[in-house]
Amino acid sequence: MTSYRFLTTWLLDAPRERVFEAIHDQEAWPGWWRGMIAAVELEPGEEGRDGAGSLARQTWRSKLPYNLAFEVRTARVERPHLLQGDAVGELTGTGLWRLYEEDGTTAVVYDWNVRTTRAWMNLLSPVAKPVFEWNHDWLMARGGEGIAELLGCRLLAQG
Repeated sequence: MTSYRFLTTWLLDAPRERVFEAIHDQEAWPGWWRGMIAAVELEPGEEGRDGAGSLARQTWRSKLPYNLAFEVRTARVERPHLLQGDAVGELTGTGLWRLYEEDGTTAVVYDWNVRTTRAWMNLLSPVAKPVFEWNHDWLMARGGEGIAELLGCRLLAQG
């Protein structure tokens, strides 16, 4: 398996609570995040834990001609500053959303540490890894644009 570590930041002119709610509601992502085909809840979270323990199947498609699907179990929810999900499937690993606010501006930092499990992806990784990384960056840029549009705010920076 080939490992990847991605660190993405969105700087949004919006309060942290609103940004957190949009990220927390992953079933709504396909409505605003270009490249997200589906997010379907398979199991609800544990009562009283704000969605922790829930399991969702995510399907993504970008500029590259293939879909990528995996399941994400919400491992931690610390409202309104942290969400963690553990993925299994065509990608396996951990995603951690951290949100910081100052003067009404929210910095979203997403740390995505995954391994590919598809044989063809691992076979091609020595030459295709830069393309897979570009693909991830393209998807995350669409997410930054989409969440800003959803919230009616400015995307001040992303990277």
